[in-house]
Amino acid sequence: MVKQSLQYMRHSAGTKALLLAGLGLAAMASASQEIQLRGTLAGPLVVTSIGGASLDVAAEIRIQHDLIGSDFPIARAVEIPAGSSLVWHSGLTPRPLDPNAPRFSREYWGDTRAQTISVMDRMVESLEDLGLSLDDIVKMTVFLVPDPEIGNRMDFAGFMEAYRQYFGADAGRMNLPARSTVGVADLVAPGMLVEIEANFVRR
Repeated sequence: MVKQSLQYMRHSAGTKALLLAGLGLAAMASASQEIQLRGTLAGPLVVTSIGGASLDVAAEIRIQHDLIGSDFPIARAVEIPAGSSLVWHSGLTPRPLDPNAPRFSREYWGDTRAQTISVMDRMVESLEDLGLSLDDIVKMTVFLVPDPEIGNRMDFAGFMEAYRQYFGADAGRMNLPARSTVGVADLVAPGMLVEIEANFVRR
């Protein structure tokens, strides 16, 4: 009942006070500390509390610490209280964008943006099979290969363009991962530019 009620509450000042009191969190707030509610009907409601920490109330197992002074769509840190079930997901690479193109060519795989979308779609499919979703994410590690068509530089902008389709305000998902993005020389197949692995918490 609590989970269902929280998902449909409007973000009014009165609702904030009632929600915090009902959760026993009101004592944590002072006059100088702003309490914000964030979330959508498509995902769990998130309470942003003192010190930039966010508590996923619907799950009560994930505490998110937002970046300080930035709206970049990753978490500064994520805490998982004792007793929760953690899931380490293996790294995923993209499917061919055009299987009929010459094998391992640019047309076969696509650019960094296209490959990122492919990897994330594969991640969503795998999570659904495991009874999880992107809302359960805790930590993400991204491996990017420099793109020879842009001067052998890592296409971080292309990656972020795709990433924002799944995380952040534009995607309607504010359960954000703590994240690392690293450049690597190669992945398992020629032409692959993206691999992503992630950790999740089971509700």
